[in-house]
Amino acid sequence: MRLRHSLILSSALMMTLHPAAHSQPSDLAARRAALNTLLEEQWQYTLKESPEFATVIGDLRYNDKFSDVSLAHVAQQQKDSEAFLKRFEAIDTAGFPEQELLNKQLMVRNLEEGLEATSLKLYLMPEDQFGGAHLQLAGFVSSIPFDTTKEYEDYLSRLHQVPHYLDQITGLLEKGKQEKMMPPAFLLEKVVTQIRSITAPAAEESAFGTPVKKFPDAVAAADQKRLHDAIIAAINNEVRPAYTKLGDYIAKDYAPYGRKDPGLWALPNGEALYRFAVKQQTTTAMEPQAIHELGLREVDRIHADMLTIAKAQGFADRKSFQESLKTNPKLIPTSREDILNTYRGYIAGMQPELPKLFGLLPKTKVEVRPVEEFREKEAAAAEYHQGTPDGSRPGIVFVNTGDFAHRSKLSAESTSYHEAIPGHHMQISIAQTLPGLPPFRQQGGYTAYVEGWALYSERLGKDIGFYKDPLSDYGRLSDELLRACRLVLDTGVHYKHWTREQMVTYFRENSNEDEPDVQAETDRYIALPGQALAYKLGQLKILELRSRAEKELGPKYDIRAFHDEILDGGALPLDVLEARTTAWMQAVKAGTAPAHPAN
Repeated sequence: MRLRHSLILSSALMMTLHPAAHSQPSDLAARRAALNTLLEEQWQYTLKESPEFATVIGDLRYNDKFSDVSLAHVAQQQKDSEAFLKRFEAIDTAGFPEQELLNKQLMVRNLEEGLEATSLKLYLMPEDQFGGAHLQLAGFVSSIPFDTTKEYEDYLSRLHQVPHYLDQITGLLEKGKQEKMMPPAFLLEKVVTQIRSITAPAAEESAFGTPVKKFPDAVAAADQKRLHDAIIAAINNEVRPAYTKLGDYIAKDYAPYGRKDPGLWALPNGEALYRFAVKQQTTTAMEPQAIHELGLREVDRIHADMLTIAKAQGFADRKSFQESLKTNPKLIPTSREDILNTYRGYIAGMQPELPKLFGLLPKTKVEVRPVEEFREKEAAAAEYHQGTPDGSRPGIVFVNTGDFAHRSKLSAESTSYHEAIPGHHMQISIAQTLPGLPPFRQQGGYTAYVEGWALYSERLGKDIGFYKDPLSDYGRLSDELLRACRLVLDTGVHYKHWTREQMVTYFRENSNEDEPDVQAETDRYIALPGQALAYKLGQLKILELRSRAEKELGPKYDIRAFHDEILDGGALPLDVLEARTTAWMQAVKAGTAPAHPAN
């Protein structure tokens, strides 16, 4: 899940506030009320500052606007965030209930981390081939509601703003070039290709034209004609020329200055940049070297498990078995639709099993759709886009069906559980509706928790008897192997100065990925330092906590209660998750654990 819910460049930059100091009352009730009031103020400003995020979660007050990502606004937001941080730090939380105390701690942590990201100038690199602004803008269309005339008019207003928005992105890029904060040149060449592919289709065939292909009945016929023509004109006369302008700038005036080495170490202050990325993405204090060595051990362990399956299938080694899978007709998709239906089948099969594992259950529906063709070559095999808390828009699993004849269905089962249920869709849908949590926590996302939970969810299918086909179980291990390889590859390129060629060689020798995925994933790790580390480290922490709970609670252990405890605090940093789960275990042993709230 590339949990890119909006066009936000830095979460902390979205937190604008009034800088005036406030005295804090001494009595407990008043202090609690002051914190809740400040949290609500912060949330409202967050939504105002990030209209795209507001739209994604179903708040349409700013549905006709885009974020201001200009350099001047970034500077102002930094000042505002510093003032906001002081106001939160000034609140005395002595005597607060556990969740409210956690609210302040998490908000302070988020603000501090966001300010650190700003000081490191990470906002000066808004373009890459995996989640750059050009892709986010086009992909955002699928998250916009189109149910009323007003919503179409809002969309038209946004289309008129695209040229200004992309000019602001260009301003960030130009400043980044001056500061030598640059992605690798070879990745920027891919960005140009993507921009051209988004620009080329006109009118209804454009990525921005999909909403006018079919209007809902609620939009009057006369409005349909008017809006259709106006939207098409905006796409052809404003959006496409703006994309062409951005593409020309990157191709001629930006990409040639991109860094030559793939690792983040090659940038000014590169070592500090990577250490921040590791801390931010993993929510741990682990050293890159320790992560690298853990990855090597995990790769060896998973290889051994895979060899067991290979031998059971009559093969002498993993490599020969893996080679046979490439031509196994059972695993080769017959069409794009075949891939989609495979995912839909596994998700449907998991649905009735959820009550065996959870008390908390998702209410929002989930759909499987194909990745848009303009980003197939660089997109992951699958990714999740969240729905709205009220269920008006379902969660969506986007599956890459491009070049289907050269893809494999080997890992379709594990990926279905990862992206949908009990993985991303379930965790995010539950978090969005948790009672008693402020919105910033209901909608929050720490990569190590979110992706760690999803990887943990892949194995839950095994726990309840799925993966009946040994090939599918081998696919599950292949997916886990990929996440273990990521620990090696990410630290390899950004910490150990590996070349791209070294990465690809390691990938081919140790993973089971298809060649298109080897290439796309390698470039992903280069573009998104630290993000790939989160999956395995998060999964291992949840498994560790589960093992401790089983051992320490003995007959009092209930897997449903354990899972609900992991889920009912929303996404959390791993150290906070561990402390909270440890306290829960102690309460269960003492017989004082409260019942989990129903969602």
